[in-house]
Amino acid sequence: MQGAQLRHQPPAPGRKPVPRGASRMVAKEPMSVRLPKANFGFLKALFWPVLLVALGFGTYEGAQRLLPYADRPITKINVQGDLSYISQQAVQQRIAPYVAASFFTIDLASMRTELEQMPWIAHAEVRRVWPDQVVIRLEEQLPVARWGDEALLNNQGQAFTPRELANYEHLPQLFGPQRAQQQVMQQYQVLSQMLRPLGFSIARLELRERGSWFLTTGAGSAGPGIELLLGRDHLVEKMRRFIAIYDKTLKEQITNIARIDLRYANGLAVGWREPVAPTTAQRAVAKN
Repeated sequence: MQGAQLRHQPPAPGRKPVPRGASRMVAKEPMSVRLPKANFGFLKALFWPVLLVALGFGTYEGAQRLLPYADRPITKINVQGDLSYISQQAVQQRIAPYVAASFFTIDLASMRTELEQMPWIAHAEVRRVWPDQVVIRLEEQLPVARWGDEALLNNQGQAFTPRELANYEHLPQLFGPQRAQQQVMQQYQVLSQMLRPLGFSIARLELRERGSWFLTTGAGSAGPGIELLLGRDHLVEKMRRFIAIYDKTLKEQITNIARIDLRYANGLAVGWREPVAPTTAQRAVAKN
């Protein structure tokens, strides 16, 4: 038996001998790849906050340097609004201590508070107008009724106390606990609207401590004033009942009626006026 014979052949001329065993060629990496890269993320994150702080500081410094040139004294006060009960001179005198300030340093909030403490001013609006003006817009109180003997009520049921109360005796007079100002005003407005078509006006409306309501009409085209006793509740229903009965039976006798009691569930009671005794002169004329 013949085995295969392997013969070692010498390398061909001009060729390098192949080294025996496994071998691998590794290419060398460039130096720029082998060195670690610099991380600029932290610097980028820090750049914008530093820039914003620098801009803010520069703006502040610039404003501080320019403020003395821009901040001018107040030279004009413009008072706006329909004023019937208060004069512009009184307003100017009230705010005189504030006008000495400059455009940026004037205290507008304190000026508004000072104005709204004046009895006839319900609301004040104050604002600056460049470069040296302050505009004041005023809303006056609207007196609707007297509150007791020492104050007036506006249309919101808020009491205020002007000095010249004697000039408003023609207004209806409302009474009640101090906490019930708005409630009395609301009832006055409702009842007054119901009585107006009959020719009645309200001269006096009172809410007593126990909750009972008393109304007195004013003398007018419907006749002399009469007193209406309304009780504690269901005022609108009782007034409707009075209006219905008035048109049917009471209208012709209204001059002889002194009071009407509406505190009953389904009716009313009438109090008649006492007949006026004739005077001496009238009796003498009658005898002749």
